[in-house]
Amino acid sequence: MAWQSITGGARGTLRSVKSLLKRSVDLQETGTELERSINDLERQRTETTSNLLHFASTTNEYTERQTEMAQERTALTREQTRLSTRSTELANIRTELGRERTSMAGQRTDLAVLRTDMARARTNLAEQRTTLARTRSRLAEERTDLARQRTDQALRRTQMAETRTQLSTQRTTLAEQRNTLAEGRNLMAQTRTRLSLMRTELARGRTYLAFIRTGLAFLTLSVAFFRYFGLSWWSLFDVFLGLLSLVMITFGGRGYFRSMRATGKAEKDLPPNVGLPTP
Repeated sequence: MAWQSITGGARGTLRSVKSLLKRSVDLQETGTELERSINDLERQRTETTSNLLHFASTTNEYTERQTEMAQERTALTREQTRLSTRSTELANIRTELGRERTSMAGQRTDLAVLRTDMARARTNLAEQRTTLARTRSRLAEERTDLARQRTDQALRRTQMAETRTQLSTQRTTLAEQRNTLAEGRNLMAQTRTRLSLMRTELARGRTYLAFIRTGLAFLTLSVAFFRYFGLSWWSLFDVFLGLLSLVMITFGGRGYFRSMRATGKAEKDLPPNVGLPTP
C-alpha cells in the first residue's frame, strides 16, 4: 500500500513535472514569440521613425508649397480685382452695345420695310422683264428681217468697194498731179517771195529817191533865199537848210545805191522759167 502510495505520488510528481516542463516549453515558445514581436515592434518603430522624418521633410515642403500657393493666391486676388474692374468696363460696353443693338434693331426694322418695298419693286421689274422678253422676241423677228437686209446691203457694199477701189486709183493719179502742182506752187511761192523782196527794195529805193528829191528842193530853196535876200542873219538859216539838204541827198544816194544792189542780187536769184510746169 505504501509502495502504491509512493508510486502514485511519484506519478503525480511526474505529471506535475511534465506539466511544468510543458508549461516551460510553452513559456519559452511564448518568450520566443514575444521576442519576435519585440523585434517586429522595433522594426516597425524604426520604420515609423523613418516615416516621421520623411513626413517632417514632406511637411516642410508642404509649408513652402503653401507659402508659394499663398503668394499665388495673392496674385490671383489681384488678378481677380483687375478682372472685376475689366468686367465692370465690359458691362458698361455691353450696355452701350445693347443700346446700339436696340438702335440697329430699329434700323433692321426700317431695312425690313425697305426690303418689302424692294420685293414689290422686284415684282414690278419681273413684270417689266416679261414685257421686255416679249419685246425682245419681236425685236428678234425684226433682227431676222434686218439680217436679210444686211445681206443685201453687204452685196451693195461689195459693189461700192469695187467703185471705191476705182476711185482710189483715180485719187492716186490726182494726188500725183497735185504733188506736181504743189511743186510748181512752191516754186512760184519762192519766186513771189523774191519778187516781194525786190518790191520792198524798190520801195526803199523810191523812199531814198524821195529823200534826194526833198534834199534837192531844200538846197534849191536855200540858194534861192540866199540869192534873193542877200547876206544877213537869215543866211545862217539858209546855210543850215543847205547843209540839211546835202545830208539828205547823201543819205538818200547811199540808200538808193544799196537798194539797187539788193534788187540786182534778187534778180539773179530768180529762177529762169517762172510759170506752171506741165503735168
